Amino acid sequence: MIEDLARNSAVNLLVATKALVLPALFFLCLGLATKGSALLGDIRRTARETALNLQVMLANVLLVVPLFALANQAMSGFFAQPGRQLVDTATWSQLPAWLVILLAVIWGDFVGYWRHRLEHSAVLWPSHAIHHSDTQMTWLALERFHPINRATTFLIDGAAVMALGFPPEAALANHLVRHYYGFFIHADLPWTYGRLGLIFVSPAMHRWHHAADPQAFDTNYATVFSVFDRAFGTFRVPGPCTVPLGVTDRIPQTLLGQLRHPFRRTVYRGLFRRK
Repeated sequence: MIEDLARNSAVNLLVATKALVLPALFFLCLGLATKGSALLGDIRRTARETALNLQVMLANVLLVVPLFALANQAMSGFFAQPGRQLVDTATWSQLPAWLVILLAVIWGDFVGYWRHRLEHSAVLWPSHAIHHSDTQMTWLALERFHPINRATTFLIDGAAVMALGFPPEAALANHLVRHYYGFFIHADLPWTYGRLGLIFVSPAMHRWHHAADPQAFDTNYATVFSVFDRAFGTFRVPGPCTVPLGVTDRIPQTLLGQLRHPFRRTVYRGLFRRK
């Protein structure tokens, strides 16, 4: 059992590392194209935060990713029972594959919007605050999630997609689109998208979500489609975000300190304070 667990952890670590190679090359090229020689200074400035992001990613790979396969199997078995899916899987086969994938991404982002709002509520904020504790946000900020946060995201998002009976390829497409686009909106880019920002989440829009500014609290929750924030009154993009990032919570900037943070009783005092 221990040998199998160690083997699976090693495989998961290798897969996670390989999955970062192409995004790293993409953002390196993008950084060179948009910043030129100034990119080197940005890399040095964000090195400490980047190192912590990678440490948190490693902790997740070792602590929670091995459990995802078991959780996925359990959820699949549950929703495979008659009457537990809101839409029968066979229904989707009657639609074009591209439309099914699009609907899966839209549904996934809708659920992700409300799940994200839940993460900013009293009980889940202490674990989600870890993600917001990055003060020099880069694309790798997407890897800074507390294991509790990773687990709740997986369970809520996964159950929602299974509840609608989406076929495996559509569920996978939803995950990949929202995951890799998540890298993009965390990147250090000032882009607002102009009119397209009324439909899609831009890097500037999501940067405002991470702003340590009371006017930005409880805004910009969507990952792909900004229309959800517009529809539910949480859209706010006054322009490129130039204010400081992070949280007002006192969160240690070490791996152990970040892992321990949600388990400290003191963080639950004044539960209904946003940051």
